[in-house]
Amino acid sequence: MREEYRLRDYQETITPLLYDKALWETSGHWQHYRENMFLLNVDEREFSLKPMNCPSHCVIYKNRSRSYRDLPLRLADFAPLHRNELRGTLGGLTRVRKFQQDDAHIYCTPEQMEAEILDVIDFAQHIFSQVFDFSFEIVLSTKPEQALGDPKLWTQAEEALAAALRKKGLPYRISTGDGAFYGPKIDFHIKDALGRAWQLSTVQLDFNQPARFALAYEGEDGRKHQPVMIHRALWGSLERFLAILVEHYAGKFPLWLSPVQVVILPVADRHLGYAKGIREELFHSGVRVEIDERSEGIPKKVRDAQLAKIPFILVIGDQEEKNQTVNIRTRDNVVHGEKQIAQFIAQVLAEINARK
Repeated sequence: MREEYRLRDYQETITPLLYDKALWETSGHWQHYRENMFLLNVDEREFSLKPMNCPSHCVIYKNRSRSYRDLPLRLADFAPLHRNELRGTLGGLTRVRKFQQDDAHIYCTPEQMEAEILDVIDFAQHIFSQVFDFSFEIVLSTKPEQALGDPKLWTQAEEALAAALRKKGLPYRISTGDGAFYGPKIDFHIKDALGRAWQLSTVQLDFNQPARFALAYEGEDGRKHQPVMIHRALWGSLERFLAILVEHYAGKFPLWLSPVQVVILPVADRHLGYAKGIREELFHSGVRVEIDERSEGIPKKVRDAQLAKIPFILVIGDQEEKNQTVNIRTRDNVVHGEKQIAQFIAQVLAEINARK
């Protein structure tokens, strides 16, 4: 995601976790979301752990004067969030009280709004269609009963999101009244390996937060104008996304995603020095690698590595040390035989970089 942020001109920030209630009163969360927040009393002042990043990003925006030349401004944030979810709704990694998002907020002019929404939709399609090969359904959620702001702005925002989806030629259904309290949204519902739908990506259009925080930029005409704010998260909760990925791949992650990409199995203690040298070469090439130093037989070590679904298993014995090679097999029990370590590293790095 950080690589994509650089390509797409996002700036990453880390914002505080604890704020005085005044911030939440300004944003409207104190009035509309307080029951979902963890509240604390500090030095006789009311505070809350943040449930979302948008108010703090508005503070960053307002930290200095802005011009139309500064926009769009795209702020990304992986800071932890805390939401006081009902105990009965919690489950594994799929719904937790402390989590992190690939969260971002885009501040733009009204003229830039459509292009930015289209870019976010492209971003979501890239992640789910090209990288992870998920199927998804798109839902447009409209104004809820407890909503902030002018109904005319809501209508304008809903029409802008619908127009972007039509322009992309993407089918969608409408979920009436399920928008956020500050604006309508597009949600991507991803289907997991069991066919269950999960709401992950969201794109929310917001005219209310910029007004409540009195955000402004100087236009080409020399006058002050209010920016449009786009809330977006693509994986959504990283914890939930990881839970879905585990089932999606049945634990058999692609090489580039595997927690351990290569395991080295020395046949005997006398091969440990050579194994450690290979480990160093792989490690310094950026590969996630481990050595199984247990005093177990090679058949058991291979079996354990396969059960752990480690993509590449390297067996090191007398012949490999003599030839300065590695003997390669995979988690599918396919034996590829001996290969020079430099060749193997080049192969692994090519596959990782390709994100096959």
